[in-house]
Amino acid sequence: MANAKSNLTYRQRQALATQKLIVDSARDLFLEQGYGNTTIEAISVRAGVAVSTVYSVFGSKRGILRAIREAWHHESQQRDIYREARQQSDPKRRLELAARATRRQWETGAAMLTIYRGAAATDQEAAAELKEALRGRRAALDRFINEMAPALRADLSSEQAAAIFFALTLPEVYENLVRGAGWSPNQYEAWLAAILLQQLLP
Repeated sequence: MANAKSNLTYRQRQALATQKLIVDSARDLFLEQGYGNTTIEAISVRAGVAVSTVYSVFGSKRGILRAIREAWHHESQQRDIYREARQQSDPKRRLELAARATRRQWETGAAMLTIYRGAAATDQEAAAELKEALRGRRAALDRFINEMAPALRADLSSEQAAAIFFALTLPEVYENLVRGAGWSPNQYEAWLAAILLQQLLP
């Protein structure tokens, strides 16, 4: 990543810095006053750039919303962790890495979830995007479990195992245990790994 950035021109680095400034400013405003109440003009003022710059870079608030979601994926590294998990031949190790990916996903995702829930309540297209993202997550988790079907408990179908996996990795579970009951993220990850192993493997 560092080498890739060092190969960029000054203008390209400046453009990336401007994009990040706009995304960070929008995320703060969405959290402070809600997605629906935040205007492009307010974002431009907070970021210190022209309104036309915001429109030219992202096109709309939904464009910024997608950029915030992508920044979250990058920060959480969940995709990389799941990629590593899918390369494992040991089902136990696969599920332990899945627990780590889930922990990182929700540990870094509190702001993202708050913003998207607010956006979905006020913007039909944002609500549709959220629904599609959730469908995509469910499909990815189904594939992850289907790939390890031979290692699952004999009394579980792949569909049943995928349903259990999906339920245990919902953000509400993380919120209840970590933010509600005061668990540390490490405790949550250890619990999730243990319960996944118990529920899905012989």
